[in-house]
Amino acid sequence: MSETGAGARAFTIEAGLRPAHRRIAAVGYWEAFSRKLRYPLGPEAKAVALLERVLRPEQAVSAIAPDGRFLGVAGFKTPEGAFVDGGLREMAETYGWLSGLIRGLLLQVLDRPCDAGTLLMDGIFVRPEARSLGVGSALLDAVEDVAVTRGLQRIRLDVIDENPRARALYARRGFEAMATVSSGLLKPVFGFRSATTMIKAVA
Repeated sequence: MSETGAGARAFTIEAGLRPAHRRIAAVGYWEAFSRKLRYPLGPEAKAVALLERVLRPEQAVSAIAPDGRFLGVAGFKTPEGAFVDGGLREMAETYGWLSGLIRGLLLQVLDRPCDAGTLLMDGIFVRPEARSLGVGSALLDAVEDVAVTRGLQRIRLDVIDENPRARALYARRGFEAMATVSSGLLKPVFGFRSATTMIKAVA
């Protein structure tokens, strides 16, 4: 897609997720979202195994260092599918049928429908060694390009109250807060009190 930076700090944003980076992305996704997913997907070994299995590369953009190292990814959900796209069968095969069913019901609470004309963010993270290099902003730019290319009119994301820095970043990027939903009695399960929906219109 594009190359950013100069010298040792240069990185490339490319469509998809390379096969060689699949497990690294699964580990990074778990590390980034384990607080919210620890009960539906934990323990870590099973969570990473499930994520590695169900990731859909075509529903993501990646940041790659000049030497080929994976630096980060932004996944998204569109009417064509989601970056994390597993179902009950994958849950049952990973955790057993009863446990998989219970975990699947918990995940349904977090599931967000993808409205027509909307690209829904499905997780974004940057590896620790690549933070403060502009990788996150470049990934967001690439996601916006994807939305425009696919003829979508808006990008939606949901940010939890426990992550005010992320919310401030999204606000600077042109996302507007539309609604806030409380997690209610499920706060101890998911680790956050509320989540705010933010939307950005794209050309």
